[in-house]
Amino acid sequence: MSFLRRRKGREEKAAEVSQAEDDSEETEKEHESGKKTARRKRKEARANRWSCVSNCCWLIGVICSIWWFLLFLLNAMPASFPQYVTEAITGPVPDPPGVKLRKEGLAAKHPVVFVPGIVTGGLELWEGHSCADGLFRKRLWGGTFGELYKRPLCWVEHMSLDNETGLDPEGIRVRPVSGLVAADYFAPGYFVWAVLIANLARIGYEEKTMYMASYDWRLSFQNTEVRDQSLSRIKSNIELMVSTNGGNKVVVLPHSMGVLYFLHFMKWVEAPAPMGGGGGSDWCAKHIKAVMNIGGPFLGVPKAVAGLFSIEAKDIAVARAFAPGVLDKDVFGLQTLQHMMRMTRTWDSTMSMLPKGGDTIWGGLDWSPEGNCNCNVKKVKNNDTNVAEPYRVNYGRMISFGKDVAETHSSKIERIDFRDAVKGHLLANATHCDVWTEYHEMGVGGVKAVADYKIYTAGSILDLLHFVAPKLMTRGDAHFSYGIADNLDDPKYEHYKYWSNPLETRLPNAPEMEMYSLYGVGIPTERAYVYKLTPAAECYIPFQIDTSADGGSDNPCLKGGVYSADGDETVPVLSAGFMCAKAWRGKTRFNPFGIRTYLREYDHAPPANLLEGRGTQSGAHVDIMGNFALIEDVLRVAAGATGDELGGDKVHSDIFKWSERINLDL
Repeated sequence: MSFLRRRKGREEKAAEVSQAEDDSEETEKEHESGKKTARRKRKEARANRWSCVSNCCWLIGVICSIWWFLLFLLNAMPASFPQYVTEAITGPVPDPPGVKLRKEGLAAKHPVVFVPGIVTGGLELWEGHSCADGLFRKRLWGGTFGELYKRPLCWVEHMSLDNETGLDPEGIRVRPVSGLVAADYFAPGYFVWAVLIANLARIGYEEKTMYMASYDWRLSFQNTEVRDQSLSRIKSNIELMVSTNGGNKVVVLPHSMGVLYFLHFMKWVEAPAPMGGGGGSDWCAKHIKAVMNIGGPFLGVPKAVAGLFSIEAKDIAVARAFAPGVLDKDVFGLQTLQHMMRMTRTWDSTMSMLPKGGDTIWGGLDWSPEGNCNCNVKKVKNNDTNVAEPYRVNYGRMISFGKDVAETHSSKIERIDFRDAVKGHLLANATHCDVWTEYHEMGVGGVKAVADYKIYTAGSILDLLHFVAPKLMTRGDAHFSYGIADNLDDPKYEHYKYWSNPLETRLPNAPEMEMYSLYGVGIPTERAYVYKLTPAAECYIPFQIDTSADGGSDNPCLKGGVYSADGDETVPVLSAGFMCAKAWRGKTRFNPFGIRTYLREYDHAPPANLLEGRGTQSGAHVDIMGNFALIEDVLRVAAGATGDELGGDKVHSDIFKWSERINLDL
C-alpha cells in the first residue's frame, strides 16, 4: 500500500510539473504574442506618421513644381504675351504715362526725391548675435523674408529695438538698404516705387536725377539723424542734385509715413545746429519746387491706435475670430501676437501716426466731422431711386467697449475713469509666457478699469496708451506731439518733437513752393473700433476687436467690429485731405507765407481681371503708386508743370464739407 501511495504521489507531482510547464509555455506564448502586437502597432504608427510626412512633402513638392513651371512659362513667353491676352479680353490697353507723355514731348527737368513710408524700405543686417551667423548684409526686412521662416525668434530679436532707448540693442546693427533698390519692390513681384521709377525713366530720368531717401523707418525721426545722419544725407543729396542739374529745384515724393518724416525734415533743415541742419530759413525756397505727398497721414490714422493697443487691424481681428486663441497661443513654438506686440512697441516711428488734433479734429462723444456718412464703397448714380438714407455714425468714439456703447448717446452711458485706477496684481499666467509685454504688469484690476471707461475719443486715446503702455509712451513723448498749437511763436515749438505735427508747426518760408496731397478715395477705411475683453488664457492680450459686432443692412459702416469711412484703405480722407483743404489753404497761421496747396483725389477702381495685376486705377494706399492718373500728374510736375496747369483741385469726396465742420482757429 505504501508503494502505491508513493507511486500516486510521484504521479501527482509529475502532473503538477507538467501543468506548470504548460502554463509557462502559454505565458511565454502570450508574452511573445504581446511583443508581436506591440511591434506591429509601432510599425503601423511609424507607417502612418511617415505616410503623413510623405503626403505633406508630396503636396509641397507638387506646389513648388507647379510654381516653378509657371515661373518658367512666364520667363519663356514673349514679353508682349500678357498684354496681347489682356487686349483680347478687355480691348486696347492705354500707353503707360511715361510713353504717353514722351510722345507729347515732355522730358526730365526737376530732380526727383522719393521718401518711402513705414515698412516699405528694406533693412539689412550689419552686426548680430550668433543665431544670425551668415546673414551679414542680408535683408531682414523686405525681399523674400526667408529668415523669418527659418529662424523666427532670431528674426524678432534682431528686428526689435532697445525698449528703453529706442536705438540698437547691444550687439545688433540693422541698417537701411541704400539706392533705388531700397524700396522699388517690397517683395518679389510686389512693387512700391518701381512702376513710378520706370515711367520717369521713359521721359529721360536716370539714377543721377532720382534719389531714394531711405532711412530706418523703425526709429523716431530725430533718431534717424542721431544714429545714421539720415537727415543730413537727404540735405546733402538734394543740394548736390540741384547744383548738378542746372539749378532746377527738386520735386519730393513722400509716401505714407514718409510724408510726416519729410515734414520733420523741412523744419530740421531750417533749424540751427546742433538740433537742426543749419540750412537757414530760405533753404526750402532755394531747393524744393514741390512736395507731392502720396497717401499722407498728416493727422494720423486710427489704425495706429488698434495696432498699439491690441496689435490688430481689421484683417488680424478676423483671423483671431476665425481661429480663437491660435494667434494668442503657441504657433510653431511662438506666441505670435505677443512677439509681434513686443517687437512693434519698440518701433518709436509707429507713434508718429497716432491721431493728432484730439476731439477738435476727429470728433467727440456725440459728433464727428463726417456726420451722416454713406458707407457704400462707390457713390450711387443720381437716378438710383433705391438708395438708403445715409446712416449717422459717431466716428468720434474711436474705441467703444461694446456695440451698444458705440451707438448709445453719451448721456445714457455710465463711465468710470481709469486714469487713477490701481492696476492690481500681475496677470496670473505671466510666468508661463516666453515673451514679456507691458500687459503682464497691468493686472486684472487695470484691465477691468480700461473696459469700464467704455468710450475713448482721440482726446483720451493718449491717456489710454499711457496707462497700458507706459514705457512706449514715455519714449514717444520725447519725440512726438499730438496737440494743436495755441501760439506758434512760443519758443517751445522750436523743439523737434513738434516738427512732424502740421498743427504745431508752420510751413517753410517758400512762397513759390507747392504742396500737394495725392490720395485714393472710394475704399472703406478703418475709422473706429468696437472692442471686447479677451477670455483669460495663458499669455493673452486682454483686449481684442469684437468681430461679432456688425451693423447689417441698417448700418453698413460697421462690419467685423470696425467702423469704416471713406479713404484709401489705410488713411481716412479726413487725415489725408484736411491740411491742404483748409488748414494750409491760403495764408493761415500754419501757412503764413501762402504756399499754394492742391488736392488731387483718385477714385478707386479695382482691376478688371487678374491679368491687370493690382490695377492701373487703384486708390489703395500702396497700389496707388501704380495708378496711371497719379503717375501722369507726378511726371507733369517733374517736367515743369504747376498745380494750376494740372487743373487745380480734383476732388471726389466730401472733404471740403467735413473740413468746414472742424472749428479750428486759422
